[in-house]
Amino acid sequence: MDQERFKKAVELRHELHAHPELSEQEVWTKERLKRYIRENSVLEVCDMGPYFYAVYHSQAEQKRPAIALRADFDALPMEDEIDKPYRSQCPGVGHKCGHDGHSATLSAFASELADLAPDRDVYLIFQHAEENGAGAVVCQEVIKQHPDIGEVYGMHNQTEEDLGLILTRSGTINCASKGMSIRMTGTPTHASLPEKGRNPVFALANVVRAIPEIADPAKATGLLLCTVVQLDVGDYAFGMAASDGVLRCTIRAEREEEMDELQRQLEAISRAEAERYGLTVTFTYEDVFPENRNHPENAEKVLQAARELGFKTKVLADPYKGSEDYGYYTKLVPGAFFFIGNGADSPSFHTSAYDFNDEVISYGVAMFSKLVTM
Repeated sequence: MDQERFKKAVELRHELHAHPELSEQEVWTKERLKRYIRENSVLEVCDMGPYFYAVYHSQAEQKRPAIALRADFDALPMEDEIDKPYRSQCPGVGHKCGHDGHSATLSAFASELADLAPDRDVYLIFQHAEENGAGAVVCQEVIKQHPDIGEVYGMHNQTEEDLGLILTRSGTINCASKGMSIRMTGTPTHASLPEKGRNPVFALANVVRAIPEIADPAKATGLLLCTVVQLDVGDYAFGMAASDGVLRCTIRAEREEEMDELQRQLEAISRAEAERYGLTVTFTYEDVFPENRNHPENAEKVLQAARELGFKTKVLADPYKGSEDYGYYTKLVPGAFFFIGNGADSPSFHTSAYDFNDEVISYGVAMFSKLVTM
């Protein structure tokens, strides 16, 4: 990668890191990235409201099918405690997953496209709201609106792995997941007269007790998991019996259909327990992520690209349990998602000490360049 362009990309990354914005609030971030693309590339920039994409229009007489590449740019509601000049200037918000680096990498690649001069159109999707699972389902419209796109690729840095190591696998690479809230409502009463009220605590407790059997991994073809994240019943008032409560779980699975079946079983036992105790029950869902599934030929293409570049590779034996909304793209066209090692001593994602390793940018640009021209 051209060193002057690399230097500019690092400066951009640091600027993004210092000005993080939460999912669906990324106004400044989007505008800064658009300006960078316009000032440093020949790409056409298409503003789509919460996100944008940029297009390299190939001048080749005979074009191959177009290709799409994606980066995300939202941050997390977390403090940034790195001791760097570009530390977050926004209290309680930080780029603690590396999306600043992902966007800087795709921006750096945009600046190299004119020199690369591929024989195909290239679409660069800069996506909002990955952290809450709301972005890719919107941004997949780019692929729907451009049927000439024949394949799609995305990258993510990976902590606690050697710098520059390329990791991927065929099939599911990130599990599907969703946040599930089960709310039960009864009738209030004085604590001395529990028989006159309807308390949801016993029904919700029975649902919790049933989870190990319902979410038994032995019943699934891949990973299956239900994690209780909150059980909140009643108020801090000793004279009043509980009459309202909510159980919140994160359900996840290697296969979406098995996650959906887990959801159905949790709903069924919740309805049964609510009826048993004379309660009403409602369900709400948020942070919904699809399974992120790589097509075999595209996963192999990622590995081949890395080998041709002389990068070390690792084929993952199992998918990562964590979720990634990139899977919405590969529901439409063949593609793959891969990880680049952030350094073996890199602090884990979603921690206040985490920071994206700037050196990953050059590996990402090299991989994108190779994938576009293969």
